[in-house]
Amino acid sequence: MVGLVGVAALVVLLARWVVDLDAVSGFLTRYPGKYALPEAAPTGLPAWIGWQHFFNMFLIVLIIRSGLRVRLEKRPSAYWTPRWNSQRKISLELWFHQSLDILWLLNGVVFVVLLFATGHWMRIVPTSWEVFPNALSAGLQYLSLDWPTESGWANYNGLQQLAYFTTVFIAAPLAIISGVRMSGVWPKSAQRLNKLYPVEWARAVHFPVMLYFVAFIIGHVAMVFATGALRNLNHMYAAQDAVNWTGFWIFAGSLVVVAAAWVASRPLVLAPIAGIFGRVSTR
Repeated sequence: MVGLVGVAALVVLLARWVVDLDAVSGFLTRYPGKYALPEAAPTGLPAWIGWQHFFNMFLIVLIIRSGLRVRLEKRPSAYWTPRWNSQRKISLELWFHQSLDILWLLNGVVFVVLLFATGHWMRIVPTSWEVFPNALSAGLQYLSLDWPTESGWANYNGLQQLAYFTTVFIAAPLAIISGVRMSGVWPKSAQRLNKLYPVEWARAVHFPVMLYFVAFIIGHVAMVFATGALRNLNHMYAAQDAVNWTGFWIFAGSLVVVAAAWVASRPLVLAPIAGIFGRVSTR
């Protein structure tokens, strides 16, 4: 721990030395961390984004939990067999993981449709090459602890925009494509298709993508609280640009819901639900 603190302090000191250099100082002045969005870009975060954010958080936490349990379980406590295919049998934990994946995919489709229908895509999809120097500028400012001005209600900085774009349009599709390849819906008898897309490739992608989501969530939550928790939580949960406790209490309530679902995600609770869609057995 002491070593990590020492390394962090060294990084901050090095960053502060770098940003004080004349050339770098001029670069930061030219690229303050964000660029102007198109005139048609909307301002603010509507309520539907808050709901989408909650559903995504709820599902992704349970997906990560169930995915790790699937990866680590050696002897499943129960199995699930679909009504339409008595020859297929998977663990109850895998059924839960794949069911969550379907809900997460549906939530993502709704999010992307609304994103493009309302013009909010311009907030997270780069519309200028200036996103890259501005992202570098924002990164240097964060490292030097002289953080860029937060204005997420109107315009994300370049680093935030690239992070959100990567998560929504790169990491999420990779998780879906690799997950489908490893699931029971993939046609195992399609030999040519299986050769073009071996399951080993999917496995090599799926777990690292999960690690990316874990790292993103940790970094995202840390920055939300470090750069003005009350205002940021109001942006995400209360659809308002204000400094009050409304968003915090909604966020706290959402954590209670997620924690309850986490505790309830056990065979005793899952088996009756899975039994609606198939047959649950212990062997």
